[in-house]
This record gives sequence, structure tokens and C-alpha cells, in this order.
Amino acid sequence: MCGIAGIYDRTTAPDATAATAMLAAIEHRGPDDGGLYTDEVVALGVRRLSIIDLPGGHQPMTNEAGTVVVAFNGEIYNYKALRSRLRAAGHTLVTESDTEVVVHLYEDHGDDCVHHLRGMFGFAIWDVARRRLLLARDRVGIKPLYYAMNDGMLVFGSEIKALLGLIAPRLDLDALAAFLHLKYVPAPRTMFAGVAALPPGHVLVADAAGMRTRRWWDVSYQAPQPPPSEREAAEELRVRLAEAVRAHLTSDVPFGAFLSGGIDSSTVVALMAQQLDRPVRTYAVGYAGDGAEMSELPYARMVAERYGTEHEEVLVSGRDLAERAEDVVWHLDQPIADNACVATLIVAERAARDVKMVLTGEGGDELFAGYARYAGEQLAPLFRLLPSPVRALGVSAARRSSGMSRPDIALYALCQPDDVRRLATWFPLMRPEARAELARDGLSAAVARMSPEALFADALARADGPDAISRLLYADLKLWLVDDLLMRGDKMTMAVSLEARPPLLDHNLVEFAARLPTRFKVRGLARKRLLHAVAADLLPEPILRRRKKGFPVPMDAWLRGTAREFCHDILSPEAVARRGVFSPASVARLLAQHDAGRADHGAVLWALLSVELWHRVFVDAATRRATALESRR
Repeated sequence: MCGIAGIYDRTTAPDATAATAMLAAIEHRGPDDGGLYTDEVVALGVRRLSIIDLPGGHQPMTNEAGTVVVAFNGEIYNYKALRSRLRAAGHTLVTESDTEVVVHLYEDHGDDCVHHLRGMFGFAIWDVARRRLLLARDRVGIKPLYYAMNDGMLVFGSEIKALLGLIAPRLDLDALAAFLHLKYVPAPRTMFAGVAALPPGHVLVADAAGMRTRRWWDVSYQAPQPPPSEREAAEELRVRLAEAVRAHLTSDVPFGAFLSGGIDSSTVVALMAQQLDRPVRTYAVGYAGDGAEMSELPYARMVAERYGTEHEEVLVSGRDLAERAEDVVWHLDQPIADNACVATLIVAERAARDVKMVLTGEGGDELFAGYARYAGEQLAPLFRLLPSPVRALGVSAARRSSGMSRPDIALYALCQPDDVRRLATWFPLMRPEARAELARDGLSAAVARMSPEALFADALARADGPDAISRLLYADLKLWLVDDLLMRGDKMTMAVSLEARPPLLDHNLVEFAARLPTRFKVRGLARKRLLHAVAADLLPEPILRRRKKGFPVPMDAWLRGTAREFCHDILSPEAVARRGVFSPASVARLLAQHDAGRADHGAVLWALLSVELWHRVFVDAATRRATALESRR
């Protein structure tokens, strides 16, 4: 696990000092070691968090002749099998590192080397002889990779902050408009104008012919014919889950697991416990003070007690939100309206005292249909039978609500006139009229031209599923999972030099789950049916019976209680007016409604807080540095 950064410039030799500064900005991703390769065209650097082959995995790494150079971030779980295959083909491997297999796979297969890799990664390969740079990101998007052009120079890195010594940070208003609907910025956009995220399952090539990207992996939702029986599918899923967990346990350093008490992380911990000859170290998060009743610690304890784990609990409060919000935004690179960010950072800090790697339960909902909207989709055919005027009344009724409750969202979505609009409105941060009221000046125009339906339409057009639920699962896998959940997981763990591995997102498991008939995933109000069938023998009954809560965080209570002063200070009328992005009157109205308990605006307020803090941390700080530099000239 590492952080990478680099410069590619065919006209001017890259500045090694600038490349070194890029690496310094992401040292938290790799405090154990660092390296830099330079020539007259490229600078390629790595900060390393040593997980496999601690003494021999120094990077960047080359082949014997020095004609292929790789800077690698991630883990390859099939690297031992690949090493054997490469040696049989005549290659000489001198380390026990998984990175070295990438070098030799590229020698044999070129860009298609990515198809042989099982794991999570964002890497750069410099082909010295061909003067050709290849950037690649893993299938699902577990590891991030960003790039930007600056006067013909390509800069890239595992985090956006690595680029900002060479790219001036400016707000992309269209990205912000998308954020206000989706809760995240969808790749390839970022909140920084001119900076792009390489999408999952894509490669980027830069050479004398220019720069271009292409998709190298996608997933199909077409069930095999004839489809398996439900019992056969459950048996195969049980085997595949155990094998994925086993593969993800490959490590030369101590490791543990995040345990929420939900079915996904609990199943992962159960399978870890069955395969290890020592207790699993587990880490759970709960809440103190405001919103303590939302804590899931009792459920996590049930699993910990059943499997005799070495269990640690962390309590998070509204005071933590106020004290750590700026750190969170800095490490995220760009705002994510995800209430769980602070809690994830704090539990990661606790785990990092003991271990360097954790397994997580990310992906279960997107693979096996765990969200309420998947069950709600089954009502869509009934709503289509309603006359258009009746559905219009439903939309109007949902719009009149001051909050964003689940019933409001469901009514709003199900009454939309077509599939794309319905699927695009199942999980909004705020509705169109609320965004329009909030936006000011340049953002108003961006909000007016931003179409969430267009964002979803592209993903839905690529989906080959036989029904709306399958298509929604595909869109969530490509959008929500990548740019919210996985981004949060990567950035909040790497902030404290902790590697997070999600075995449920092993690509073999993803492809298997996608091809399962929809009825195995959701039927009536029952969701994640097949995963529940597998977990029935692994988990305590209360875990299986409990209602899904996702990652519940008492943001509403915090922003009315111990974090209220912090919220009002950051979003004061003066601060909002000075920024010139949001309407001070609209923000003040949201705060007043929330304080009075007339609506729960916690998610929206955290989003607005994040945007303001993002400006302060990145844009304002860069302006101050530029001004100070100019004054010294």
C-alpha cells in the first residue's frame, strides 16, 4: 500500500524538487519508505506503507534492464500465483513483493497486464524504450488516482493535494452543483477545476500521440442460462466469500477488522475467525452525548463475544466533529456529504495503534441489494398505473416537506414520469428547488444546467441488467459506492497510515453477485436475501433480524447540541456572504429550521460545512501562500 505521484512532460525535464514536494504532501499514505525515479521526461515517486515484503518492496521498482519502471499503490492478492507463472516463463524476480509482478506482467502483456491482477490498485508504469506512460485504476475503484494537465505537463497522484503545488486550486461550479444533488462529486469530475479522477476500471496512456483514456473492465448483470437454484447460489456464495476473505488476509504485518454489527462486516469477521488460529482484532465505533442512542455497539459486541475477538470500542461525539472537521476535509481532498467521515477517521486512528491493515464490510449493499430503495423499486410498476395528474400531486406533496425523510424521498422518486428520473432521485442530498434556492451567482447557473438524470442516464445506458433493480445496482456500483463510500474509506484510513481492504468487493465476487437473479437479492421487503441465507449459520439471530441502518451517525443531534456553535460559526451569514457561493438567507433558514426541530437538515448542513471548510483549507490557503510569495519578490 502506497501513495504515488508523478510528472510527465515531453518538452521540459520534470522538476525533481516539485516531485519531492508532491510526495511530501501524501507522506501519511506511506510513512515507512519513499523513492523517486527521474529522467528527462518523467518523474515517478512513491511513499510506501509496508505491508508485504517489508525489506524488499522499495519503489519505484524496475525490471532487470531498467526499461520498465512502476510506482504502485494497492495490493495484489494473487501475486504468489503470478510469481510462479512468471518464473516459469523465464522471468527473474528478486523480491517477495506483489509490486514486482506488475513490472513483468507489463513486459509480457503490455496494457493488458491489468486483466491478470486480482486486487485493488492505482499505479503508473513508465515504458522507458517507448517513452510511454500508463496509469491504471482497479476494476471497482477501491484505490483513487487523479490527474491534471498544466501547459502540456501531466501531473498525477493518489490524492489531489499532491497536485496542488503545480495546479492552482479553483472551484468547479458544475462539480459543486452535482455534489448538491448526489452528496459526492462523480468521476471523472472533482471539486477542483481542471483536476480529473481516473474512473474505476480505466487506464490512461500518455505518449507522443497525446493523452487518452479507455475502459478496460465492466460488469454484466445477465444471469447464466439456466440460472442456478437459490440453494446452489447460496452454496457457491458461501465458498466464494470464504475464499475472498482468505485472499485478503495476505499480510506480513498485524491486521484486524472494522466491526459495525451489521451483516456485512459481521460476516467478514466471522469468516476471518474461522480461518485464523488467533483472535481477530476488531474495532467498533459508538457515540457519546448527543445521539448516543444511535450507537450500534451492542450488536458489534454480540459478534465479538461469539467469536472471541480482541474487541476495542471508540466513542465519538459532537465535540469530535467540531474539532476534527477540518482534518477530515483536508484528507478527503473534496467534500463528501457523508456523515460517517469523522467517525471513520477516529476509529481508524484507534485501530492504527495496533495494526497496519483492516478488513471492512464495504460493498455488501451494492452487491446484494441492501438499501431500502431496492425494495421500493418493486412499487414502481404500480405507480406507473397512476394517472399523470395523480403522480404530479405526489411530487408536489413531497416537495412541500421541509425535510428529506425516507417516505418523502420514496414518494418523490416513485412519482417521477420515467425510469431515469426515478432512479436518479432515490438518494438525493436535496431536491432541485432547494438547490436552486440555495445557489447564488455563478452556482445558480451551474445548478440550472446540471441534470442529475444525465449523470445517471450514462451509467444506466451501459447497464445490461434485465430489470430496474439490476440497473440501479449497476449505477450504485459505478457512482455512489466509488465516489462516496470507497473514497471515504480510503482517505480516512490512509490519513492515519492504515490500509483498508474490502473483501466483498473482490472482482470475482462482484461478477458472481451481479449475475445472480434479482429475486435472490430482494423479494418484497426482504433485502440481501442470499447474503442472509449464508450468514444464518455465522451470526447471532439479533444481527440477522435487525433493521438495516447503514452507518448511523447522530449528525442531526450533534448540530443541535455540542457542535451547534461550531456549525453556526462556520456558516454565519457573514461567512456565507463573503464566500459568495450560497445564499445567506437560505443557509440561515436551514439552520433555524434545524435548531427548532422543524426538520432534520444534518446531512445538508454537513455538506455546506464541508464546502466552506474545503475553500478555507485548499483555496484560501493557496491564495495566502501565493500572496506571501509575491510579497517576498
